[in-house]
Amino acid sequence: MGAGHEEGAGAREIIEEEANIVRRIFREFTAGDSPETIAKRLNKEGVAGPGGRPWSNTTLRGQPDRGTGLLNNAIYKGELQWNKCSYVKDPRTGKRIARPNPPNKWERKQVEPLRIIDDALWESAKARQTTISSKLNDSSKTNRLNEAHRPRFLLSGLLQCGCCGGGYTIIAQDRYGCATRKQKGTCDNGMTISRQEIEARVLTGLKERLLEPSLVAEFVKGIQEELEEQRRSQRAEEAQRTRKLGEVERKIAGLMRAIEDGLYEPSMKERLQTLQAEKANLATKSQNDSIEDLKILTHPNISEIYRRKVEALESVLTGPDASQATDLIRSMIERIVLHPEVLRKAFKIELFGELANILSACEGAQKQNAPGSKASGRLSVVAGTRNQIGFCRWFSRLAKKLRALSVPS
Repeated sequence: MGAGHEEGAGAREIIEEEANIVRRIFREFTAGDSPETIAKRLNKEGVAGPGGRPWSNTTLRGQPDRGTGLLNNAIYKGELQWNKCSYVKDPRTGKRIARPNPPNKWERKQVEPLRIIDDALWESAKARQTTISSKLNDSSKTNRLNEAHRPRFLLSGLLQCGCCGGGYTIIAQDRYGCATRKQKGTCDNGMTISRQEIEARVLTGLKERLLEPSLVAEFVKGIQEELEEQRRSQRAEEAQRTRKLGEVERKIAGLMRAIEDGLYEPSMKERLQTLQAEKANLATKSQNDSIEDLKILTHPNISEIYRRKVEALESVLTGPDASQATDLIRSMIERIVLHPEVLRKAFKIELFGELANILSACEGAQKQNAPGSKASGRLSVVAGTRNQIGFCRWFSRLAKKLRALSVPS
């Protein structure tokens, strides 16, 4: 932005109208306005961004280590830069990956006729960027840069604005709002929702439907199938150990006969000790590999155990097994769309993904068992595009997770 093409390959010229926008952005940034505030202001005024697209905070701030973003474009201070990145091929995917080069390896060339920002303004902008970066990296504060690479909360990265399709992210303490509105100002959806409320609504819908009687029965059925599968696996492993134990015992007997026949050699002693240790290990493993770990699955009140653990999902999500339960729930959600209902000051929520398929089927089972009754869940559930997995298979997966959760039996 700020430079156009004249005749001749690679030739550039200053487009004064765009140059004035660039100067304005630098002045407003050094005066204390954030890239987010500047982008929203430009969009509100109808100022077209690069390529005619709306402005966003990332368009302005970019990545200083790569020299990307308007505030890092050195051509505005009359300097061409290249060789800022190296490209290597990922052997797994065959795709090229950009790796930033250190600044001392960048190639530079002065092009003073293209300068539109003086050194003082440029250095002021760089100084403010350094101050902001230092605050983010302050070890005495939460490291937000690292946190950005992992989900902080149960629904982080899964919420979507029903008006513009942008993400719903944390925009204030424990409150989700439209990221497009916050960063660009191009969405009219100004409604927010607390993290606790949206998580509670999703979990309430999940718990209410999973506790429907016919689905508790499906869970027990899935448990039984899981138990039988593990029993079959254990029987196969036990048979294999028995065969192996027989082979080891025959080898030991052979060595003993050889010794008794006077064919002893020093190496036989070490071989005999190895075989005896292997025999002891196989015998011990056979004794330890009982059905002990499946006791919970054969508990006569397994359905009640299931109910208690489903009821305790919310407390589990804040306990020592939080990551396990969170990963299970997140893996089954494709996205959650929030549609603002301004007059009611509330949201209509649509859930997409495997969990939506399960809840939708739960709701169908509930209506079938109680004709004319309405679903008790607080979510509007819409099945997603993923293939629906069978109840027994899903409940078996859930059972494996629930077994480890610290809920009294």
